[in-house]
Amino acid sequence: MANFDLIMPKMGESVAEATIIKWTKNEGDKIKTDETVLEIATDKVDSEIPSPFEGTLVKCLFKEGDVVQVGTVIAVISSDANATASETPKTSTPETKSVTESKQSTGESSGASSASNNNYGSSDKFYSPLVKSIAKEENISLAELDTIKGSGQDGRVTKSDILAYLPNRNKTATASANTSTNTSKNSSDSSSATSQNKNTSVTAGENAVIVNRPAVSVGAGDEIIEMDRMRKLIADHMVMSVHVSPHVTSFVEADVTNLVQWRDKMKKEWEKREGEKLTFTPLFIEAVVKAIKDFPMINVSVDQTGTKIIKRKNINIGMAAALPSGNLIVPVIKNADEKNLIGITKAVNDLAARARSNKLVADEIQGGTFTISNVGNFGNIMGTPIINQPQAAILAVGAIKKKPAVIETPQGDMIGIRQFMFLSLSYDHRVVDGSLGGSFLRRIADYLENWDVTRTA
Repeated sequence: MANFDLIMPKMGESVAEATIIKWTKNEGDKIKTDETVLEIATDKVDSEIPSPFEGTLVKCLFKEGDVVQVGTVIAVISSDANATASETPKTSTPETKSVTESKQSTGESSGASSASNNNYGSSDKFYSPLVKSIAKEENISLAELDTIKGSGQDGRVTKSDILAYLPNRNKTATASANTSTNTSKNSSDSSSATSQNKNTSVTAGENAVIVNRPAVSVGAGDEIIEMDRMRKLIADHMVMSVHVSPHVTSFVEADVTNLVQWRDKMKKEWEKREGEKLTFTPLFIEAVVKAIKDFPMINVSVDQTGTKIIKRKNINIGMAAALPSGNLIVPVIKNADEKNLIGITKAVNDLAARARSNKLVADEIQGGTFTISNVGNFGNIMGTPIINQPQAAILAVGAIKKKPAVIETPQGDMIGIRQFMFLSLSYDHRVVDGSLGGSFLRRIADYLENWDVTRTA
């Protein structure tokens, strides 16, 4: 029997660490190849870590709730299989240690003077080495660091949180000073902190506001449900978005009869030929990509100063997907403009399937430049979605409904049954005016209305 390391895998270029949510196997349990050993969470997505070989779980090197660096040995598995993983060195097998101990030691090796000069290690809250390093470079004291609202596991401050905070230091200094004591003592109990301090500082891009959360009474028989980690992240992201961007929504109704007839004709042949189900989503995405090429200033972001526009080179389309848990996730089709309809269809089906089975990695839900939300899936005819920051616009597509309509023919006007749908575009009015937003939305509708019924792919 040989011992092999189970390594915290790399989950994306920008992901350096992950939190262990749950061990699905205990020490001494038998494990089959590709069977899930533990569940982990990053600031972007939850994932399952399978075993690359069959064997017995000898030792779990971290506890649930620990934050572990990518590339770190997290467990030891005994196996007779010819695994490609390296055998565990007997002299260097790490002992299980608390997250605070393991992360502080890492922080000291990369920046000992930071922990010493600013005394970050004495805080009741955990800060990753990267966050400590940024705090040191920006001369952020421990007291100030403790006031930053964290969006990570258990309120942990992430790289994104501290970078979003930096442009607002002067604006929020006064409010932060008043709440720093309560924040540092109650970071692990948000409900307690809220009850002691109703004025909550919300950092949102270049804006910072004080939100007075209303007092909420609990009646007899009411059920109190704690938000899960993903729902808290979604809530924070949505609140941040409406404070960052002045939202404007435009609507258009499109006659998509040609599109519907083409799909009805092609879907069986498509599945037989390509091995993929043909839904409406790839068709919407193709139309959006064409319209973005016509109006590239939709494919932009505003930097943290609020004074510079970043015009994106790549067209990366996010597609909002509802999970079985009721939460929402937005996997991203990278470089969608480089794919034909077959490629877009395969990407949509693959990402949607892995989203439902919790198999997405962090890189697959970030980097989007424009998002589509299909509210028609729930029978809704239209919606007013919230912009997925730092993007500048988001499209909602409604349900397709049959309606009587006036049809112009050479013989005169006629009444006929047509297929209609509403499209709605929410956009950041700082950088997208009504002319651009309305013209872009109309162009999407034009591409859908003028669908070529003779095309084969």
